[in-house]
Amino acid sequence: MSTRIVSCARCGQRNRVPAAAAGKPVCGKCREAVAWIVDADDATFGAVAERSSTPVLVDLWAPWCRPCRTVGPALERVAGDLAGTVKLVKVNIDNSPRLSRRFDVRAVPTLMILKDGKVVARQTGAASAATLRSWVERSLAPPAKRS
Repeated sequence: MSTRIVSCARCGQRNRVPAAAAGKPVCGKCREAVAWIVDADDATFGAVAERSSTPVLVDLWAPWCRPCRTVGPALERVAGDLAGTVKLVKVNIDNSPRLSRRFDVRAVPTLMILKDGKVVARQTGAASAATLRSWVERSLAPPAKRS
């Protein structure tokens, strides 16, 4: 599994962020939570996404897909805004046919929220960063109590 270099939004320090780890990544300099953005494929998805203790925003995308190239930066912005709360896992469906079949991907981008390894929300298509953030926050909010 690979690591990614992510800059801290607070101090600018560049941090190496592993694809899978216990806990949540923080800046080595200021200890602020940093965006957790990783790639996964058929072989690594279980360790990277399904066994994550942090809720996961999954982006099932393809390099030939124009809306995917639009939504990618918006998702990275959301992951940065929600650093410490959500992990963004990007899956290129052209390189991951088993995941594409397993999740019945019929259009890209397909976005999913996994919590404790289970799909709790799903949507297809591009949207703005603000709309995506709202969707993620609603999907992760605890259910309202009934009186």
